[in-house]
Amino acid sequence: MTTADHRTATIRRATSESRVELTIDLDGTGRSDVSTGVRFYDHMLASLAKHSLIDLQVKAEGDIDVDAHHTVEDVAIVLGDAIAQALGDKSGISRFGEATVPLDEALAQVVVDVAGRPYCVHTGEPEGQQYVIIGGAYVGSLTRHVMETLAHHAGLAIHVRVLGGRDPHHIVEAQFKALARALRFAVARDPRVEGIPSAKGAL
Repeated sequence: MTTADHRTATIRRATSESRVELTIDLDGTGRSDVSTGVRFYDHMLASLAKHSLIDLQVKAEGDIDVDAHHTVEDVAIVLGDAIAQALGDKSGISRFGEATVPLDEALAQVVVDVAGRPYCVHTGEPEGQQYVIIGGAYVGSLTRHVMETLAHHAGLAIHVRVLGGRDPHHIVEAQFKALARALRFAVARDPRVEGIPSAKGAL
């Protein structure tokens, strides 16, 4: 595959709350250069890149002195938009992807459908996970919000099930890694697929 065959996108977005510049290459090798000001989120996005084999560059500045929510959400918006743009008409992709990933005691399953119809089902996090603060800024409730935002902006159906876990960090990271692996399979080109992988001819 030549560089010209790579599915890429670069998107910039600026609001009164944040400025985000993001570049992706769906046909990369998992390289990343991520700086959002929320270091735990940087770690999760780097893991997403590494295990999806999607090259990812993110530079974001936001009002994290107010709340990390704005920056985390806005990066997820731009990432979703970039995935949708890079996929184009989705011709030749596998479309579906599934992965179950452990991280020590934590276990997460994610199923992705590049359906063009946004939907997110997110279940199984232990009670209290949504209130935990990881790394001084990342609130546990943001994980579900990132998944919902990605689904909406990339046109994905994402089903997430946390099957087990005790450590809040591990619970989040298992989800991001499972999402990465599921995305890797879903957006991959399949040489046996002719055109759009849908009986109705559009996604």
